[in-house]
Amino acid sequence: MTDFILNLIAWGGYFGIFLLMALENILPPIPSEVIMGLGGMAVARGDMAMVPLILWGTAGTTIGNYAWYAVGRYIGYERFRPFVDKHGRWLTMEWRDVERLHLFFVRHGGWVVFVFRFMPAFRTMISLPAGITRMPLARFLLWTFAGSTIWNAILAYAGLWLGANFEAINRYVGPAAIAMTVLMIGGYLWRVFTWKPRGER
Repeated sequence: MTDFILNLIAWGGYFGIFLLMALENILPPIPSEVIMGLGGMAVARGDMAMVPLILWGTAGTTIGNYAWYAVGRYIGYERFRPFVDKHGRWLTMEWRDVERLHLFFVRHGGWVVFVFRFMPAFRTMISLPAGITRMPLARFLLWTFAGSTIWNAILAYAGLWLGANFEAINRYVGPAAIAMTVLMIGGYLWRVFTWKPRGER
């Protein structure tokens, strides 16, 4: 994975960063922490500049999240109901939960999208309900871009601070991303096996 990231950055420069960050939000196993961290290290070596790095990375993040937003918007709120009724166990929710989520997004969607930009995995997942509840596109893009800019800047400056010490980020961030993925899968499976419809509780 690390070699793939390094090779794509070497091939595409800023566009490589953009492409990787877009893919990271469509295919979550690619960790943004490593991508932007390596970008920050490139800044330390003089191969990149910080501002374009953050802007290209954030543009990629925004495009990647828009893909999931577009899927949710295509499905739509009402069209989602038959799917929830049929696959509620695997979604671990009922239609009443979707209605509450819809109301919550109508009232607080902007800051929720912004805050979730700082949470592993959830920063991508939040785009789907944002689309399903038809959060205004301009508002979604604004909050996504704002939160992603801050998060990507933190990661890039962490890479700059580490400088050429690549092993420091590769040794800890990679395993941490894997552990987070395993915990998420385990948490989901636990919820699937323990979840019951309200009528059975």
